[in-house]
Amino acid sequence: QRQMCIRDSAGATVGLLDISKPRGKEFLDEVERQLTAVGAKVNRYAKPTFARVAPVELTQKISVECDAVIEGLAD
Repeated sequence: QRQMCIRDSAGATVGLLDISKPRGKEFLDEVERQLTAVGAKVNRYAKPTFARVAPVELTQKISVECDAVIEGLAD
């Protein structure tokens, strides 16, 4: 597992996971703008609620569809 810098993400598929806390969407909107500006493909995902871990089906979907994932936290 390696860390990825936004400027290194050209051509990569990056998942953005909204954990469903207030203002998380706004944060991820800005991250998406920056990623697409450098040529990354972005897939958006959301947890049903922040109070529980993401469902296994969702984490499996993200792992198959994406090269990297950014989880949007808030508060």
